[in-house]
Amino acid sequence: MRVGKRLRTLQEEVCRINKALAVAGLVTSTSGNASGVDREAGVMVIKPSGVEYGELTWKMCAVVELGTGRHIAGGKPSVDTRHHLLLYEKDESLGGIVHTHSNYATAFAAVERSIPCALTAIADEFGGEIPCTPYVDNEGDQIAEAIMRHRGRGPGILLGRHGVFTFDTTPARALKAAIMIEDVARTMWLAMQLGEPKELGKEEIEKWWGRYHTVYGQ
Repeated sequence: MRVGKRLRTLQEEVCRINKALAVAGLVTSTSGNASGVDREAGVMVIKPSGVEYGELTWKMCAVVELGTGRHIAGGKPSVDTRHHLLLYEKDESLGGIVHTHSNYATAFAAVERSIPCALTAIADEFGGEIPCTPYVDNEGDQIAEAIMRHRGRGPGILLGRHGVFTFDTTPARALKAAIMIEDVARTMWLAMQLGEPKELGKEEIEKWWGRYHTVYGQ
C-alpha cells in the first residue's frame, strides 16, 4: 500500500474518532483531541488546533513526524501535540490517544481524586482505580511524565485539575476508554450522593479483569 494512501486512511480514522468525541458529549467547542499513529511510516495524526468538531475534515487533521514533531501535512497541530508524541515515544504499544475535559471525570480531576474501583465495570476495563496525577503545568515533558509515572494497568488516567487522557492500541479503543471513564465517573458521583461506595477487593478485581480480557467478546 502506498504511504500516501495509508496516511489518508489514518487521517480519516482520526477525523472520525475526533467527531465521535463530540457525538458522545465528551468535548465542547474546540477542546480536547484524539490522535493515531503509524509507526511504520513514522507519523502521528492529530486534531488541528482550534477547529470546531462540526467543521473538521480529514484533510484538516495534522500529520507530524514522530520524534521531531515536524509538521508534514494538514492544519496547524493541536497544542497538545507534544504530550501525545511523548506518550507514543515512551510506550511503543500505544496506537491511539484521546484527551478530553468530560464533565464528571474532570470533576474528579479537579479535586485530584482517583475514581475508586467500586464497580465491576471499572474492574473490567481498568483493572483497579482510575488514577489521578497531581497537578502539573503544560510546559515541556511534564504531562507525559506524570501520566507515565501514575498510570495503572488500565487504558486511562485523570490529569489533576485538567482533564482525562486515554490510550490504547488503536484510536477506536482509546475512544472507548474515554467513553467508559466518563460513564463510570458519572455513576460513581451519583453513588457518592447516597453514601461512600466500597471498593471491590483485590481478588474480585482480578476475577472481573481476567474474565473481561480472556472470555468477554468475540
